[in-house]
Amino acid sequence: MFAAVAAIPLADATAISFLNPVFAMILAIPLLGERVGPVRWAAAGLAFVGALVLLRPGTGAFQPAALLALGAAMLLGLEVIFMKRLTGREGPLQVLSINNAIGLGIATLVVLVFGRGVWVWPTLAQWGGMAGVGLSMALAQSCYLNAVSRAETSFIVPFSYGTLIFAAVIDFGVFGVVPRPVSALGAAIIIAGGALLAWREGRAATRRSAAGAAPRP
Repeated sequence: MFAAVAAIPLADATAISFLNPVFAMILAIPLLGERVGPVRWAAAGLAFVGALVLLRPGTGAFQPAALLALGAAMLLGLEVIFMKRLTGREGPLQVLSINNAIGLGIATLVVLVFGRGVWVWPTLAQWGGMAGVGLSMALAQSCYLNAVSRAETSFIVPFSYGTLIFAAVIDFGVFGVVPRPVSALGAAIIIAGGALLAWREGRAATRRSAAGAAPRP
């Protein structure tokens, strides 16, 4: 993903990377044995359309380097599958700790091998910023792991598009950037996709509860 951002516009790379919930839904079929019905497909598709409207990818998305972002989306989708499998066997805290320890090891190795002559020691403010990023990511991963341990992957992943909405809200609250009408349209489409999915799951849960409560003949 970092390599893609270095080669193509950030908006294009981000838009392509938001295909990862779609890949996760597709991979959940053969790898997790989940069934993805038409409503879930429609909700995911609607959310993806909203992401495209919100990010407005340009022609740069069709550059060869865009394949790197596509590969990142596929790998992120595969990561969701691994998390789902692990949360069925291990506790969320164990998965979170080992996952981040592996990431730390890989990042440290890259710095040691390729960082010579490039590494600059961070300032105190930068250490604080990185600590904030790490804490935020750890909390987000913890929430996500608990979610995938309690529901099917194909239901959880479309809600990741909500990242775009929260980013717009934070951008306005912290930096005073007022969303443009097209941004509001994209956010509305994403919310519609999530609402459709929640409505479908609510009805399915009601039917399951009714079936479980029904007396047996």
